[in-house]
Amino acid sequence: MKACQALGDELIVAVSSDEFNLGKGKVCQIKDVDRMAIVEAIRYVDKVIPETCWEQKVEDVQKYNVDVFVMGDDWKGKFDFLKEYCEVVYLPRTEGISTTQLKDELKK
Repeated sequence: MKACQALGDELIVAVSSDEFNLGKGKVCQIKDVDRMAIVEAIRYVDKVIPETCWEQKVEDVQKYNVDVFVMGDDWKGKFDFLKEYCEVVYLPRTEGISTTQLKDELKK
C-alpha cells in the first residue's frame, strides 16, 4: 500500500464485495464489510470503496478523478483499457505475502 500511496496524493482502494467474489468463483472467509474495515485501518489508505462488478472500474476512475490506477503485476495488461482515462501502473507483488500461500498453510 505504501508504494501505491507514493504514486499520488490520495489512495483509494476498491475491495471486492462478497457477491462480486462469488461471481468470480471465490468465497472469502472474512466478510466484505470487515475486509473493508481492515483495509481502511491501513495508514496509507485514504478511502475504501466497494467493488461490485468489473464494469465499475471506468466509472470509479471518472467519479474519483483518478490519475493513476495501480494493480499487481500478475494482472499486467488486463487493465490497459483504463489508459484512455488515466495512467495504469502494475507493481510487483510483495514477496513472501500470498493469500493462496496463507490458505494452504491454514489447511495443514
